Amino acid sequence: MKLFGYWRSSASYRVRIALALKNIPYDYEPVNLLKGEQKSDAYLARNPLAVVPTLETNDGALITQSMAIIEYLDEEYPETTLLPGNAVARANARAIAQTIACEAQPFGNLRIQKYLRETSGFDDQAMSNWMNTWPGGAMKAAEKIINRTGGDFCVGDTPSLADCILVPQMFASLRFGVDISQMPRLNEINERCLKHPAFIKAHPDNQPDAVKS
Repeated sequence: MKLFGYWRSSASYRVRIALALKNIPYDYEPVNLLKGEQKSDAYLARNPLAVVPTLETNDGALITQSMAIIEYLDEEYPETTLLPGNAVARANARAIAQTIACEAQPFGNLRIQKYLRETSGFDDQAMSNWMNTWPGGAMKAAEKIINRTGGDFCVGDTPSLADCILVPQMFASLRFGVDISQMPRLNEINERCLKHPAFIKAHPDNQPDAVKS
């Protein structure tokens, strides 16, 4: 199995967490987004949207989109499930994941930020307002949901799909100046996750293509 990703990509980070939680071995092939490697003919043949991650399965199938990849892993390797035990808990885990993956992360990805700065003329203040209105607003909603569903983690006391999605977005929030100081549950769960061996293994700084500052 091979994962095509980028060390600082939130979507790649999600999949790395899922792979680590499930203890699934894989090869890693970096795709440098800043150098435009995602737009190469070789990569576009794997992922026509020119984004990361892409998973190549053991039998050579290609799967794109982080949520679809994680669902595939959960179906193919069910021994350590990423969804809680009952239907309501599973729905809550999916709801938290989708709140972050669909309503927060897309507004802050590289191609959106590049478009806003280069085409729409956003300066630093406009970018800050954008990030705190859209990704920040979605994170505030996730905080309220997790107040209902959370235990030690986003849904109950075991890491789930929701935590796989939360932690990369917290990393991105700190990177892009989204104010998460008034989100105590998200911060508490994030700090707990960051001490977990699977999350440590998946952290951007621990990837072979990480740029050391």
